[in-house]
Amino acid sequence: MTGLPSWDPTDLAASFSTTSLTPPSNNEWYFDSGASSHMTAQSSSLSHTQPSRYPNPSSIIVGNGSLIPVIATGSTELSPSLCLNNVLVSPQIIKNLISVRQFTIDNNCSVEFDPAGCSVKVLPSRKEIVRCNSSGPLYPLRLPLALSFAAQGSSPLWHQRLGHPGHEALSKLASSVSFSIQDCSDLCHACQLGRHVRLPFHVSTSRASSKFDLIHCDLWTSPVVSISGYKYYLVILDDCTHYLWTFPLRLKSDTFSTLAHFIAHASTQFGARVKAV
Repeated sequence: MTGLPSWDPTDLAASFSTTSLTPPSNNEWYFDSGASSHMTAQSSSLSHTQPSRYPNPSSIIVGNGSLIPVIATGSTELSPSLCLNNVLVSPQIIKNLISVRQFTIDNNCSVEFDPAGCSVKVLPSRKEIVRCNSSGPLYPLRLPLALSFAAQGSSPLWHQRLGHPGHEALSKLASSVSFSIQDCSDLCHACQLGRHVRLPFHVSTSRASSKFDLIHCDLWTSPVVSISGYKYYLVILDDCTHYLWTFPLRLKSDTFSTLAHFIAHASTQFGARVKAV
């Protein structure tokens, strides 16, 4: 036949090799007309999983007759109209496989293959749901961005999946896709904890009237030891003048002696007595 791509048997066999130590990509699913069940290596590929000590079936028979264990089963929604039920989870699978038989039954659809790719069509109207072109020896199921994002998930769930974005970032995303994303109105506990950098302070209008009447001290630890061996730093701030002194320390126990020397320094050099710390 002319006009059809040439198939390399070696490449095709390598592509359909079922077991390996390399886990598959979570987003890549491939149609397999010979598989009796959907299969994946990672439960993170699924929306709902049911780990079990005694899954049914308990193993998968691969092409060379070997058995690989099943550790869980699950399901996921690829889009509002397409789902995968009874997905077997086996760590030794290197491709996320879609059983064509189970897929067409669960979704009441047909899958048509041609040299350029495949099409999923709803029954009985034969209306095309999605078209997936293929550039290699396998038939992948790649859904458009809008269909993938519009799958099951409430606004709080997408807020978590997208890394807890703020109102501005979520608004930009909502304006760039063709489906509706509502801003999360619920108060997110993780956002509160993640964005707290300090405890709230009450507004204070009091100020010391003279230098060294009140000094503020802070001792902090550096995550990296300096070339000279300093790991701790004592910071002293005069409340009246806002003048700041920084003292590098090798040991935390040096804090008291350093502060005592500073108070003596203030007395001898400035003729002032530190009244409060």
